[in-house]
Amino acid sequence: MVTRRILSLVPEKRLELVILRDTGKKPYMRERAAALIKINDGQSSYEVARSGLHKKRDVDAIYGWIDRYEEKGIDGLQISPGRGRKPAFSP
Repeated sequence: MVTRRILSLVPEKRLELVILRDTGKKPYMRERAAALIKINDGQSSYEVARSGLHKKRDVDAIYGWIDRYEEKGIDGLQISPGRGRKPAFSP
């Protein structure tokens, strides 16, 4: 049986995520904040991953966002340096 992941936020932290969702400069940060707000409001991580965001995400990605947010707060939602595809040609 799969354990449902929950995220309980105090009102100040939820407001911080709402502000990030509405005014964040990076689209990926707005998306991650929106996902965390929906999970806090009672939707399951699976529902959010499949139909709660602009495009479908893997539920494990959502779990990773939750883990990093609980560990580091808003800073945990940023993409870490060194992630992503490396250049094929370095001048």
